[in-house]
Amino acid sequence: MAENSENILPENFVEDNLKEICHLISKNSDEEFLYNFFDCLFTNNEMTDFAKRWQLVKELDSGVTQREIARKYNMSLCKITRGSKMLKNQDSAFRILLDRLKEEK
Repeated sequence: MAENSENILPENFVEDNLKEICHLISKNSDEEFLYNFFDCLFTNNEMTDFAKRWQLVKELDSGVTQREIARKYNMSLCKITRGSKMLKNQDSAFRILLDRLKEEK
């Protein structure tokens, strides 16, 4: 079965669009506006998943086990393991943002 050429995304489609969004977000520091932007961009389920992923990273950082997080938020260990691997890299965006969060408290 031949693929419909209209369904094929151009090269760098994801990267280009995400970088464009990141650029625009970096120019805006209004938290309420950014929240509203995310609310427009994501469905309720996507927003919930987004929030869960950030929460799992914070909980991993505080020492909660992967199995506890999986049970608590009904998440796959695969998602949690990915977050755990990212946290081990001291230069990761997760680590940098968690450190900034800690500084704010």
